[in-house]
Amino acid sequence: MTTDSPTMLHRAQALQDKLSCWRRTIHQQPELGFCEVRTAAMVAETLQGLGLAVRTGVGKTGVVGQLGNSLPIVALRADMDALPLQEMNDVPYKSLVPGVMHACGHDGHTAILLGAASLLAETHAQTPLPGQVRLLFQPAEEISDEENKSGAARMIEDGAMEGVQAILALHVNSSILAGQVGVGAGLISSSVDTFYATILGTGGHGASPHRCIDPIHLASQVLGALYTITDRRIDPLKPGVISVGSIHGGSTDNVIPAQVELCGTIRSQDEDIRAKLIKELERALAIARALGGDYRLKIDAGYPAAYDTPELAEMVHQVASELIGPENTQPPRSGLGAEDFSLLVRQAPKGGSMFSLGVAREGAPQHPGHSPLFDIDERALPIGAAILAESALRYLQSHNH
Repeated sequence: MTTDSPTMLHRAQALQDKLSCWRRTIHQQPELGFCEVRTAAMVAETLQGLGLAVRTGVGKTGVVGQLGNSLPIVALRADMDALPLQEMNDVPYKSLVPGVMHACGHDGHTAILLGAASLLAETHAQTPLPGQVRLLFQPAEEISDEENKSGAARMIEDGAMEGVQAILALHVNSSILAGQVGVGAGLISSSVDTFYATILGTGGHGASPHRCIDPIHLASQVLGALYTITDRRIDPLKPGVISVGSIHGGSTDNVIPAQVELCGTIRSQDEDIRAKLIKELERALAIARALGGDYRLKIDAGYPAAYDTPELAEMVHQVASELIGPENTQPPRSGLGAEDFSLLVRQAPKGGSMFSLGVAREGAPQHPGHSPLFDIDERALPIGAAILAESALRYLQSHNH
């Protein structure tokens, strides 16, 4: 079976109105992680209408679609969950749910994967696929449940990756113009861990600090040491970050509290650096003991770092170059963002690849993901659908032995 890449893009562009409608419907009714009931129902109904075999309730609220029955199996993944943010955009499709918003583009991811499903189903109806495409509509990329497991982990437990050789995905990027993509071998996402620390003192009256051990003072010393870790304890050529996102201690002006709560994030691209950052965090916290107090530390291990598999990254790059022109492709931009897609990649023997889909409007302000003003140029949706669909076909063709 052969395919004509420009035709795939033209077919995707013919779906523009449908893609925008799907995206806006999801955007207006955002749902947080593991609560994507309405979104999952819409996805399942759409996939069934396209003739796909569908499983629901995968990883709690995820959906798996299957097209084709033979080997090999390549998976395409989109995440469906929104964020706990109040939208500030003044658009007709503004979120109707107070305090919840699709501020990371997962509404676009879901619409794009439905578009890829439409393209592949049409292709399959004409000429059976030389293998199987498995479509993973994943819940809860942004959060973990009470057992510290994200949507990807839960879908893996429910068998979503069984038999899958390779997995492909995309993520919208508001720093790249619509019509362009970032693609190539390199880092997909960093590792991430969350820490919860309690600085313990004894507390007392604000007029008599000498009669207690002040945990706010201890915390100030700890923070000073913590913020020098990446400057003085980590190789400057190896990225690593420790950021404190929350500090809580005390409730009134004249009482020194007994403890101060800290929590934050740890990011790196290397397992050795990951371990060293945690060790150095413990050293910084130990200052509290040296000054007469104490500390407690809890680490919630998050996702590992993930890298594009070179063979798959090159294949996606070739597809993108043919579809939109090599002048509209650029190397991926490395950073310390984290993604549970890394868990899915580790389940695929042939690895995985995730490319960045430009969604910025030329001449308009570029608001980053997780901003209450985040929005996308919907003209990018057909491009994402076409690249995913064509890449899946290319993989099946080249690995059908």
